[in-house]
Amino acid sequence: MNAIISASELADALRSERPPVLLDVRWQLSTAAASGQPFDGRAAYASGHIPGAVFVDLDRELASTPGPRGRHPLPDLDVFGAAMRRAGVSAGTPVVAYDGGIGWAAARAWWLLRWTGHPDVRVLDGGLPAWDGPLEAEAEASAPAEGDFVPKPAGGAVLDADGAAALARSGVLLDARAGERYRGEVEPIDPVGGHIPGALSAPTSDNVDADGRFRPAAELRARFGELGATRDVPVGVYCGSGVSAAHEVLALEVAGIPAALYVGSWSEWTSDPARPVAVGPDPQ
Repeated sequence: MNAIISASELADALRSERPPVLLDVRWQLSTAAASGQPFDGRAAYASGHIPGAVFVDLDRELASTPGPRGRHPLPDLDVFGAAMRRAGVSAGTPVVAYDGGIGWAAARAWWLLRWTGHPDVRVLDGGLPAWDGPLEAEAEASAPAEGDFVPKPAGGAVLDADGAAALARSGVLLDARAGERYRGEVEPIDPVGGHIPGALSAPTSDNVDADGRFRPAAELRARFGELGATRDVPVGVYCGSGVSAAHEVLALEVAGIPAALYVGSWSEWTSDPARPVAVGPDPQ
């Protein structure tokens, strides 16, 4: 099954006898929008969303409290499961997640559902800007029937700090952040710039076109293949806090390459000053 779905395919699916559950996961990394006010995904959802979608709060339902394990640690499974059931997610129901277009937040929801055992979840390619159908306001929305999904994590898809360090030596560890953060030239969020020794720079932004849609699978395979990431080697991804890296895991999935996610990512790595940091373009 393809991990992404186009807007036209979604429109057809919503008219089918087995329509998907829709998750609206609008979120922004920056703490403030252009207006100077913090971005409010809930308010954006309330003003207009794809009919039938339910808002999911990334910071509260797809992550737990920030701390030594990073800015977006894995969520408490009871909290995550309750959020998914509230949204109408059941084990046998297809799910489509979307966000405001960048794809990171929707990919985080996709990854969590896949990791916890849901067999049929996709991301709307291009997010809400790709949707040209009707929208509904929150006042027009009705709550979906409660779902029955119970998250059951699978092994092998998650890396901790030690696992990420080991993979950088024995396989391929991709750093999904912007190149200047990888090189340590700037670091707007975390206390130290640079990268995990041995990791390769692979900015998430290079996985999509100007419209925010994923590049064709063949192009993605070629891109990752140049970095040594293929189906024949173990691959892992990290970013700042495990959100944009989920988008890179999704891109790898589109390319047919399985990959693990270092959820704690750079925000966890740099919380321990004893962990080594590499700077510059050289992986080491």
